[in-house]
Amino acid sequence: MVRGEATQTKVHYKGTHDDFLIFLDSAADYQKWLGDKSVPLAQVVSSFKVFVTHKYGAQGAYDGASNGILESEFGTSVDDEVIKLILEKGTLQESQMAQRSASRNDADGGMVAH
Repeated sequence: MVRGEATQTKVHYKGTHDDFLIFLDSAADYQKWLGDKSVPLAQVVSSFKVFVTHKYGAQGAYDGASNGILESEFGTSVDDEVIKLILEKGTLQESQMAQRSASRNDADGGMVAH
């Protein structure tokens, strides 16, 4: 059984004190928004949550950014404003997540009975 193949689209912003990420629905919608700010953010972002990577770039563990971290970096903790700043100043990154295969019967422990 093959499953899990997907494209992950995000915008990475390298801040003064930390790195921030916003996950997107698609790169095409993001490009539309960059050219036409009347496109609703809800059609661009996967969720209205800003993630922080603790200076590990676009990789590593993602944690939700606290209001204090957002205030320190952006001067505001209002999600819409921070998201717009990250989308405008950040870098688009797309990565292909490899497909996974899973065993069909874990009950046999992978052993063949004779």
